Amino acid sequence: MANLKQLDPSASPLDYYGAELRRLREAAGLTLADLGKILFCTGSLIGQIETTAKVPTRDFSARVDAALGTDGMFTRLVGLVIQSQLPKWFQPFAELEAKATYISTYQAQLVYGLLQTPEYARAVLEMGNVAKVDELVAARLERQRILDAPHPPLTLVILDEGAFHRPMGSHEMMRAQLGHLLDYGKRPWVQIQVLPYSAGPHASLEGSFTDLRFQSDPEIIYTEDLISGHMTANPETVREAARRYASLQAAALSMEDSANLIKRVMEERYEPDSAVGEPSVA
Repeated sequence: MANLKQLDPSASPLDYYGAELRRLREAAGLTLADLGKILFCTGSLIGQIETTAKVPTRDFSARVDAALGTDGMFTRLVGLVIQSQLPKWFQPFAELEAKATYISTYQAQLVYGLLQTPEYARAVLEMGNVAKVDELVAARLERQRILDAPHPPLTLVILDEGAFHRPMGSHEMMRAQLGHLLDYGKRPWVQIQVLPYSAGPHASLEGSFTDLRFQSDPEIIYTEDLISGHMTANPETVREAARRYASLQAAALSMEDSANLIKRVMEERYEPDSAVGEPSVA
């Protein structure tokens, strides 16, 4: 008999998921191959998930719950598992982001993470030359679920116009990303403004920042440098961030004019015929 990898359920959410999957599979008297036939996947894939070599998806988790009669346990657990794939320095922010009732952010270089398409997110994350791009893309999409929650946070986003002119991948991908922004901008709890080139010098030339507000907890300001992220609830920093954000809102286009600018860039810069024969640009 092959030696089974010993699992430590307390090591991480992924280890707990794998250990529980193995325990409940064996309790049901199923081999890896048996469960694979039920789930329409290979036994090898199940073994990789049990031993933390692969991260489960939401679809896989739902099928496991149905097959093993676990009353949604794996479906509830998988979100935590996926989020745990984020860099450790970013996880505290992601946890607070999921609890926020109000988010305001200025993004100087890229489309805001909660508003990225999967393809755009992949292009961004691949720039870090990371080993687990698939897992990081899944984690970013998991974060985005807060915007589809029954009571989503009011989300105010200011994007620098330069983010639309920086092609991350093909013209088709950028066109889809800008269309995605236009769709989200129609939601009553998402407000998107563009800071145009014509605004000139502005209140956040130093870079991007995000403000999180909560029902009762202190307000948080989040920034990033090349290596990691930084959070603070310092009242002076929070007040200064609010001042700068108000200045950016005043300098930015209205939501209607912002949507028109996004639409114009999408049609003129990323017109479908212009992408024929062009390689992807990273």
